Parts: sequence; C-alpha cells; structure tokens
Amino acid sequence: MPLNREPHIAEPDAFYEELIDAQRDLSDEQAEMFLAKLVLILANHVGDRAVLSEAIALARRHAQRTFD
Repeated sequence: MPLNREPHIAEPDAFYEELIDAQRDLSDEQAEMFLAKLVLILANHVGDRAVLSEAIALARRHAQRTFD
C-alpha cells in the first residue's frame, strides 16, 4: 500500500480544530507527549513499515525545508 498523499480526511478543518483543542491547557511537555503518543497510535494502526518509512522521510524533508 503506497503512502496516500492526497487529501483524505473528512472535514479537515474540524479535525484540525479537534487536534488543537486536545492540546489546549497542556504544558509544552504534555503537548509534545500527546503528539508523540498520537503518532505511535496512528503508526500502529497503519502498520505497514514501508508506508511508515515513507511518511517519516517525507515529514523529515518538510521539516528541514521549514527551518532552512
């Protein structure tokens, strides 16, 4: 299964709002822990190592461009 790079989330604005709201009132450390746990939960759900590796590489490339 290849990594889906097309928009695929129903109601993306509502999802983004829910994601931000879930971090509201958390300390920076708690918010980082929340995001790390969410990534691991979703990675477990995906399960496909090739897809996960592709997603990691893509996220890293985007993160590097953000701060270059």
